[in-house]
Amino acid sequence: MRIAIVTDAWHPQRNGVVRVLASLCGQLERLGHQLLVIEPGQFRTIPCPSYPEIKLSLFVAAGLGQALHDFAPDAIHLATEGPLGWAARRWCLDRRLPFTTAYHTKFPHYVRARTGVPLSWPYALMRRFHAPSAAVMCPSPSVRRELAEWGFVNAVEWSHGVDAVTFHPQAKDFVDLPRPLFLYVGRVAVEKNLPAFLSLDLPGSKMVVGDGPARAGLMKRFPQVHWRIANGDAELSRYFAAGDCFVFPSKTDTFGLVMLEALASGVPVAAFPVPGPLDVIGDSPAGVLNHDLRAAALAALDIPSASCRDHACRFSWERVSAEFLALLAPTGRNAGNAG
Repeated sequence: MRIAIVTDAWHPQRNGVVRVLASLCGQLERLGHQLLVIEPGQFRTIPCPSYPEIKLSLFVAAGLGQALHDFAPDAIHLATEGPLGWAARRWCLDRRLPFTTAYHTKFPHYVRARTGVPLSWPYALMRRFHAPSAAVMCPSPSVRRELAEWGFVNAVEWSHGVDAVTFHPQAKDFVDLPRPLFLYVGRVAVEKNLPAFLSLDLPGSKMVVGDGPARAGLMKRFPQVHWRIANGDAELSRYFAAGDCFVFPSKTDTFGLVMLEALASGVPVAAFPVPGPLDVIGDSPAGVLNHDLRAAALAALDIPSASCRDHACRFSWERVSAEFLALLAPTGRNAGNAG
């Protein structure tokens, strides 16, 4: 099958959306599918206001349309709601071609966190973007229910997977700090609610591995925390495995892939009982969910590494890719002839 994937999130960005899409594309190619990935690196871009690591593509309509026309895809998937996603949506609608979309990021909550606008405003924009989609792929049952409450009528479940080869239990001596080591890995941004973790009174050490717009301010506010940036997945996997407890304080993630990467590394998770953690951890023995995050972190220390690894290995990319293929909307191979 010839599959076009349009995304505003791609390398060299480091975030969960990029990792999900890159892992999906790798698995689809191994299955023999032909892929066209349309991403910001193919266009002129400007930094996203308040988040310069994210690049917003400019003047994309002609180039994007020509690429889709030439590729003649059997299916078109719009992974993000940025400039490329909107341009591809218009191209498909003008030609009456079906397409699918995905809801990877709680964009309305991020907008509210940065601007204070009512949630209803950005949700109205998201509803408009996804309304013509044949299926809005959601990473968890909780997110699908949330979208239904906001008036989305075409949301379907599509889980995510973990690379259990890259992320696996390893020696903990990669990090030489007082134990236990409470760890967070991921973007350092306001919506990740990191102060809820960093302000906890916990024994041992706290470490944050990652970068983002809130990093400099949080480093000054929490000088006792150890801050690192990983260079490549091999080093990242060693940081994950070095932890004794992975603390995930976010209340706005649609899934939280880093929790699976921690679990695959044999590290238990402590988190709030909210969408994302409820779907990844649930009532499994791999983590502790509690509105008291300190209590959750301390209790998680008693969880065996094997229980974490076993739970993570249930989330295979083979299954996720099969679900993705089943949800795609065939174009009828007329996309290349639609002008």
